[in-house]
Amino acid sequence: MPDDILPQTPSRRRFIGVAAAAVVAGSLSRLAFADTNQSIAEVAHSSGGDKTAIRPLHVHAPESQLIDLKRRVKATRWPERETVTDASQGVQLATMQKLAAYWASSYDWRKVEARLNALPQFVTEIDGLDIHFIHVRSKDANALPVIVTHGWPGSIIEQLKIIGPLTNPTAHGNAASDAFDIVIPSLPGYGFSGKPTMTGWDPQRIARAWVVLMKRLGYTRYVAQGGDWGNAVTEQLALLAPPELLGIHTNMPATVPDNIAEALKQGEPAPAGLAPDEKHAFDQLDYFYKHGLGYAQEMTGRPQTLYGIEDSPVGLAAWMLDHDAASQALIARVFNGQTEGLSRDDVLDNVTLYWLTNTGVSSARLYWENKLNFFAPKHVEIPVAVSVFPDEIYAAPQSWTEKAYPKLIHYNRLPKGGHFAAWEQPQAFSEELRVSFRTLR
Repeated sequence: MPDDILPQTPSRRRFIGVAAAAVVAGSLSRLAFADTNQSIAEVAHSSGGDKTAIRPLHVHAPESQLIDLKRRVKATRWPERETVTDASQGVQLATMQKLAAYWASSYDWRKVEARLNALPQFVTEIDGLDIHFIHVRSKDANALPVIVTHGWPGSIIEQLKIIGPLTNPTAHGNAASDAFDIVIPSLPGYGFSGKPTMTGWDPQRIARAWVVLMKRLGYTRYVAQGGDWGNAVTEQLALLAPPELLGIHTNMPATVPDNIAEALKQGEPAPAGLAPDEKHAFDQLDYFYKHGLGYAQEMTGRPQTLYGIEDSPVGLAAWMLDHDAASQALIARVFNGQTEGLSRDDVLDNVTLYWLTNTGVSSARLYWENKLNFFAPKHVEIPVAVSVFPDEIYAAPQSWTEKAYPKLIHYNRLPKGGHFAAWEQPQAFSEELRVSFRTLR
């Protein structure tokens, strides 16, 4: 991890000191995942056993788990090849076999583990659940705090590439006045956060937890960002309108007008009179609802049924790759030797995190919990910035966006990028955040 991502602020030095002291004192609790009773992370106990204290976290997967992972990948029982020449039947056999061959022979989890451990990571209990988060403070005393929320099938891995550009802008050719402190939490049931053992952890409840988290970190003013579930949580955060929240940014906005939503629901043609960008967005959504929504329907209705993705790493990887057609095509090209924003290691860092934390099913339950209409406007009344990447599930037209967000402070259509914007296009994504929030500093 480059040094510019890890400014040696007093907070950073305190983190290192607390973690070291905890190790010396033997006061680390182990976070167990899966049914192996082995752990892949350790969390320092707080003095007095206060679970709401902010406790450092260290990641280390037992070698036995990594050996078992490779054994399972090599032992995959493969189906026959698809009977078509394209991906219309799902993730193609050739893609998955190339992914599996690399995963079993060349992939090294320890590299991303070292990157994670080079960052200040913490756990704190909020509303009865452990919440894990990365927290990197800028060297600049006037840095603007931002809380960035990932989605599914993403994780904190999505945001690693934007930490340096946002917290240390001068090292990336930008002004110090554009600096951010960055907080990147793991959603409940994802990564190193706790897994809810009862119902109720929907986007609204998560948003309330984020308010507590930012107060606990001492921030009296901040902004928020999200895409996918991150957008759902961030918009709910905006609806809570805590006085500390100045505005939000989204790369997957909820802007679909009622007449468009009704036509899509009924399978009707696009309404007459749509502008070209509106018709394009309609066609994207029409395709997604007809051909790309199966994974979400299963997780919304029957998440517990997905035992296979907890037992087969290749099954988990295929389930995660089949999120949307554009992302699947990009990842397939990556395993054919091309690098388009993502690398093979990027893809497998994320899938391996899900595997080692045994969070395939626990992450899926967020779909079951959610009762919101994902793309319907939520009537957010605070300042909103929107970045539109062309290969997102739909590219929100400016006309829809302006109606959905009456206090729209920034709208931009990017030339390249898709659903995993921060991961695929970190430079463009970081610049979008700098521009979006400049007027709110």
